[in-house]
Amino acid sequence: MRYPWILYLSLFFLLNGACEDSKKTVVEKTNTAVESIKIPDTTIVEPEIDKQETDGVTNPDFEKITNENVVEFLTAYGKENPETRVRITTTHGNIDIELYKDTPLHRANFIYLVKQKYFYGTFFHRVVPNFIIQAGNSDNRTTTKKRAQIGKDYLLPAELENGRIHQFGTVSGAKEYRENPDKRTAPFEFFIFLGPKSATGHLNGNYTIFGRVTSGMDVVKKIADLPADDGDWPLENIYIDAEIID
Repeated sequence: MRYPWILYLSLFFLLNGACEDSKKTVVEKTNTAVESIKIPDTTIVEPEIDKQETDGVTNPDFEKITNENVVEFLTAYGKENPETRVRITTTHGNIDIELYKDTPLHRANFIYLVKQKYFYGTFFHRVVPNFIIQAGNSDNRTTTKKRAQIGKDYLLPAELENGRIHQFGTVSGAKEYRENPDKRTAPFEFFIFLGPKSATGHLNGNYTIFGRVTSGMDVVKKIADLPADDGDWPLENIYIDAEIID
């Protein structure tokens, strides 16, 4: 072969090109806003989490809630804690909620979680524009620990007798899908509905509505419109807390 160096040079470039990694664009969820995403008129502030406070519930001496004692526990707790108004504070503003008295188990459960500081440091972890925003979960270990202390396996009996339908600003309990013919509610998560009536067909009569937003639907809409990944998890962690206001 007269020009072996040409063959060697060609092989070098061919092999080098074949081994080069192709670049993939991956958007990763972080604990702060993605730098390339600009939210107008919004300052994202991650709350300073007091480890001693958020590692456990406020009063760990309460009996753990189970499916066997849930009705008895929440009925008694509801009589002693009649509050119906809660403020959800978020990194985008406040959302005030009125809880309904004719869903007594859901109301008592929500008040219990608020007073136990369960929601502190959790997120609005699912956002769907023109549909819902859902809160009460996080990827922090403290959330799992607090659920274990409160009672990680219980579900709330459905309270659907009032015949309410989902409409702009209603607050409902999330639901366990697997083997749940009784439509019982997963106790730690809730969602706020902001979609059209045409989107309520699979919700009405299946999810317990236990409250409504009285102030802050502009905040709800702002959160719903935030960028999210393919699983509806926002690209920024939308931290929340909750307090009793009445």
